[in-house]
Amino acid sequence: MQAYLKRIADLNPRYNAIVSLQDGDQLLRQAGERDAQLARGESLGWMHGMPQAIKDLCNTAGIATTQGSPLLHGFVPQHDALLVQRVKAAGCIVIGKTNTPEFGLGSHTFNEVFGTTRNAYAPTRSAGGSSGGAAVALALRLLPVADGSDFMGSLRNPAGWNNVFGLRPSQGRVPMWPAQDAWVTQLGTEGPMGRSVHDVARLLAVQAGFDRRAPLSIADGVDFTRPLDGLACKNVRIGWLADLSGYLPMEAGILEVCEQGLRRLEDLGCTVQATQLGTAPEAIWQAWLVWRRALVAARIAPYLLNPKNRALIKPEALWEHDQAHSLSGAEFLSASVQRTTFYHHMLSLFDQHDFLALPVAQVWPFEAGQRWPSQINGVAMDTYHRWMEVVIYATFAGLPCISVPVGFDERGLPMGMQLIGKPRGDFELLQLAHAYEQAAQEVLLRQPAVV
Repeated sequence: MQAYLKRIADLNPRYNAIVSLQDGDQLLRQAGERDAQLARGESLGWMHGMPQAIKDLCNTAGIATTQGSPLLHGFVPQHDALLVQRVKAAGCIVIGKTNTPEFGLGSHTFNEVFGTTRNAYAPTRSAGGSSGGAAVALALRLLPVADGSDFMGSLRNPAGWNNVFGLRPSQGRVPMWPAQDAWVTQLGTEGPMGRSVHDVARLLAVQAGFDRRAPLSIADGVDFTRPLDGLACKNVRIGWLADLSGYLPMEAGILEVCEQGLRRLEDLGCTVQATQLGTAPEAIWQAWLVWRRALVAARIAPYLLNPKNRALIKPEALWEHDQAHSLSGAEFLSASVQRTTFYHHMLSLFDQHDFLALPVAQVWPFEAGQRWPSQINGVAMDTYHRWMEVVIYATFAGLPCISVPVGFDERGLPMGMQLIGKPRGDFELLQLAHAYEQAAQEVLLRQPAVV
C-alpha cells in the first residue's frame, strides 16, 4: 500500500488517472488489518490486500461516484455495486476511483469534475475511454489490475492506447447490478483489464458468475483460474477483417502494425486469412445508432426532469438524448431484428474461422485538448463516436473480445488489436491472447517514459 500510494503521489498529478483518492492513513490501517489476517493464516482470496480504484461509473459505498458529471459531484452511494462487492469479498482495498468521461460517453476521458486523463505513453494525447483512467493507472503501475466497462470499446480502446490488455466479456458474463433495466439494456458490460492475460483471467474469475438480480447473466460455471497454456495454435484459424474492405477509414500505419501482431500469431502456428465481413456494415451502423440512442437516452432522461440540469450536461450526451425523442417502438424492434440477423451472420463466419481480428481503433491517440476526431483521412465523422465504429461488431453480437497490444508508431504512440471469440468462448479467447502474449514481449516490455 505504501509503494502504490507513493507512486500515485509521484505520477497521478500529471496523468490524472485516479480520482477521489481516499485518506492515506485510513488506507494503511486497512492494509494493516489485511496483514494481521495473513499472520493468522487467513486469506480472503486472490485480491487479498490489493489496492483497487473502481471506475467512476460504478457505485462505491462511502466513496463519491460522480460519473464525471457536475450533477453528481457530491453523490456518495450507500451501497456497493455488485462488481465492487465481489472484489471486496476477494480481499481488495478500494483506494478511490478511476477517471471516466461524463456519463462514460465518448472514447476520450475528460470531464468537468476532474479534468482530462493523459495517455501513459504521451501525456499530451488522449488516454481513450471510457475506461481511460483504469488503463493509464495500469500502464503506470498505479494499480495491479483494474476494472472497466465497455459499451462502445471502452475496455478495448484505452487498453490499446496504453499498451495493456482489456477484455470485453461475453454479454452476461459479468452481471451488472444495480441497473435501471435488466432485460433490454444488453450492450454495455463490465470487465477486467491487466498488464498480463493471466491477471485479466484472474480478475474475470472474481467478477464473473450468475446473480439472480441479473436474470440474463451467464451460469455456465467456467473456471477462469485454470492454466491458460495448452491451446493448439496449429489448429487455430483467424479471420482478419482489417478495414472491412475499405469501408472503415483508418489512419496510416494502423493496419500495418496490426498485421505485425497477426504475424506473431502465424509464427505460433495459427492460420491467418484475410476475410470479408460479408454483410452491409452501414446497415449495422444504422441499427446500432437506434439501439445506442434508446439506451443512452434512458440513462440521461432522469437528469433532465429538472430543465435547469440541461446546462450542466455535455452536448454529446444531450444529442444522444434528443435523438431518441422521435424513436418509435417499431423502429427499435426493427433494429433488434437487424441485430439478430447480424448475430446469425457472425455465427456463419465462425463456421470458417475460430477467431476474428480487427484494429482496436481507427485513429492513433489524438491531442488531449480535442473533443473527438472530426475526420479520418479527409472522411468527415457524422457523429461524435463514428470514429470508433470498428468496435461495434463484437458489442452488437454480444461476443467476447480482447484488445492485445501490437506495437507503436514512429511517435511512440501505442495501438492494439481486437481478437473476437465465439459466443461464450471467453476462456478460449484468453488462451489465444495468452499464447500471443508470449510472442509479443518486445511490445509489452516497452514501458512509459514517465516524467
